Amino acid sequence: MEDWAEIRRLHRAERMAIKAICRRLGVSRNTVRKALASHEPPRYQRAAKGSAVDAVEPQIRALLAEFPDMPTTVIMERVGWTRGKTVFADRVQQLRPLFRRPDPVQRTEYLPGELAQCDLWFPPADVPLGFGQVGRPPVLVMVSGYSRWLSAVMIPTRQSPDLLVGHWMLISGWGRVPKALVWDNESAVGQWRAGRPQLTEAMNAFRGTLGIKVIQCRPADPEAKGLVERANGYLETSFLPGRRFASPQDFNAQLTDWLVRANNRQHRMLGCRPLDRWDADRAAMLPLPPVAPVVGWRQTTRLPRDHYVRLDGNDYSVHPAVVGRRVEVTADCDHVTVLCDGRPAARHDRCWASHQSITDPAHRQAAADLRVAAQHTPTTAVDAQVERRPLSDYDRLFGLDVEVAA
Repeated sequence: MEDWAEIRRLHRAERMAIKAICRRLGVSRNTVRKALASHEPPRYQRAAKGSAVDAVEPQIRALLAEFPDMPTTVIMERVGWTRGKTVFADRVQQLRPLFRRPDPVQRTEYLPGELAQCDLWFPPADVPLGFGQVGRPPVLVMVSGYSRWLSAVMIPTRQSPDLLVGHWMLISGWGRVPKALVWDNESAVGQWRAGRPQLTEAMNAFRGTLGIKVIQCRPADPEAKGLVERANGYLETSFLPGRRFASPQDFNAQLTDWLVRANNRQHRMLGCRPLDRWDADRAAMLPLPPVAPVVGWRQTTRLPRDHYVRLDGNDYSVHPAVVGRRVEVTADCDHVTVLCDGRPAARHDRCWASHQSITDPAHRQAAADLRVAAQHTPTTAVDAQVERRPLSDYDRLFGLDVEVAA
């Protein structure tokens, strides 16, 4: 390499003849002539050697031409390959693109306020839920298309009431509403039927209140929402490692602190921080609706004698004074509230564990007092006129008067 560069320098810059270059560097004339004729530095190239796979390559090509997605292990079995797997797999990897139809993707540019991509991330970490139980609740992740602003919150379940509560928490935290939300076929959002997307009734009510559009991706098309898919991977590799959580609330507190740093990082594709684009992104979004959407759990039932109501697999006590009356049960991610005629009859912290009975000590004491009062309530005697039938009527009915006469 050094001789090639020096030969060309002496000939081009110093205007030295070939013979003079040979005397100075001690090389042959043929070496100098080759160096001057070559416009690229010399490279050593080893002669290609044959491979044992060459003998079965025609069979591999025939199989890939008919079945481009056939697994490598199946191809090995079909051609009778009994030697090393690595060299065979490398050859199949080189040949497969020749027979598979290309499926290119393109990068999409988003306008300010245009949309936000949403998904559920299930962190591979056990979170204490209380009552000795641990679980892995879902995390609702939302990424703005223009600024790549990332927001996320852990929710109790993936059911529609909890999903919409989480959505409203994130959107109200933004202070503005993106014009469209992009979702996959999450059951609480909707699904594709007969080739058409169909949103659930709850999601239609939610988007109608906000005045936005919900875009459902086609099944088996994760690339359609690649921003949030990459955000899920970023959370799993950058936020989760090395952390311990005491509760879902502790998880959300740590996640909120970390998201501040995440949105201040330099984004490679944008060439700036998400924070630098956030103001322009928010300015193009829609304002929040004047009336907040109705989200969360809502159900109406008649309070039974045991004065408990069930919500999401858990039982919550209610003041026994309203036993037998209609009560309305509402809940979000943090609290469960029971109303009777618009007045509060119970309020509990939401239990993220399952199959538990949550009892307010005041409700237990009130039930005991009412039971004692009921036991000491005197029973009022009922004075009623009861007709007495003569016994001779029964004798006549059973024929007893005839036998006595005989």
